[in-house]
Amino acid sequence: MDIRTAIAAERRELAALLDGLPADSWDAPTLCAGWRVREVAAHMSLGFRYSFPRVAWELAKARGSLDRMTDRCARRDAAVLSTDQLAAALADNANHPWKPPTLGIEAALGHDVVHGLDISVALGLGRRVPEDRLRILLEGVDARTLTFFGADLDGVRLRADDLDWTFGTGTPLTGAAQDLLLLAYGRRLPPGHLRGERCDRFVAA
Repeated sequence: MDIRTAIAAERRELAALLDGLPADSWDAPTLCAGWRVREVAAHMSLGFRYSFPRVAWELAKARGSLDRMTDRCARRDAAVLSTDQLAAALADNANHPWKPPTLGIEAALGHDVVHGLDISVALGLGRRVPEDRLRILLEGVDARTLTFFGADLDGVRLRADDLDWTFGTGTPLTGAAQDLLLLAYGRRLPPGHLRGERCDRFVAA
């Protein structure tokens, strides 16, 4: 599947999901620690709304810390943009060429898919990411992925129960492929998403 086509489809679907949320859901917590739905949505569209010089300026103000910069920008933008504007920023930029700095186009798909799951899984919406998009991302999971996102999967073997994919060695940890992708991206999940002796290690408090 063409990755840019997949990205555009993902952004449109997530925009529709956001458009359909009740007002109180925008202030619900997500799998991104400390961020509500509105902060995640604001972060997802930052690359469309900020020029490169502005990103560089914001990074300089954060003394070079990308985490500090993205957190501050997400909180500030979430406070001033309406929910309609946040949803529209995804729909209107479905074909935007943005990708994370220094990374490939697959990382742009990962950014959209994982942050979309940060919202939909936390809210219990039951959204299923299409298999072709998941496979693109699952094929890219490696030791560098785990290091970049701070994921500790030592001693476990991820095993999807809805498609043919495994990763790692150790005690089996079974779940839906999209939930296992979240583990590889450093997330913890709500109870009931995983099966295995060590599943409690990956459950959100």
